[in-house]
Amino acid sequence: MTDQTTATSTDPVHTFIAGTVAQHDVVLFMKGTPDSPRCGFSSLAVQILDHLGAPFVGVDVLQDAGLRDGIKAFTDWPTIPQLYVKGEFVGGSDIVREMFEAGELLTLMTEKGVPLGEA
Repeated sequence: MTDQTTATSTDPVHTFIAGTVAQHDVVLFMKGTPDSPRCGFSSLAVQILDHLGAPFVGVDVLQDAGLRDGIKAFTDWPTIPQLYVKGEFVGGSDIVREMFEAGELLTLMTEKGVPLGEA
């Protein structure tokens, strides 16, 4: 186990992911970009974040196979997109949609102090 932990902490992809998540309040690891999503699930996540007026950074995992595989290993979550709020992994598209519909995503962002603007 120690070897795996050491490998993970020195993996440049994991270092990039951790740094990006730490640097920004809301990060969406997605297929494509916020202006041009390349899959329906990523598009749905972008629409939800835009509707909430949440400022977020979109990271296109299609630009690098290492990043695409690395984000899945980083969270132990098999699908993309993946949403982080204030450093906390929230979930993928289905969870984001369910939380949005239940009002939980707005509550989470408000409680975490994410500044929400106009949709």
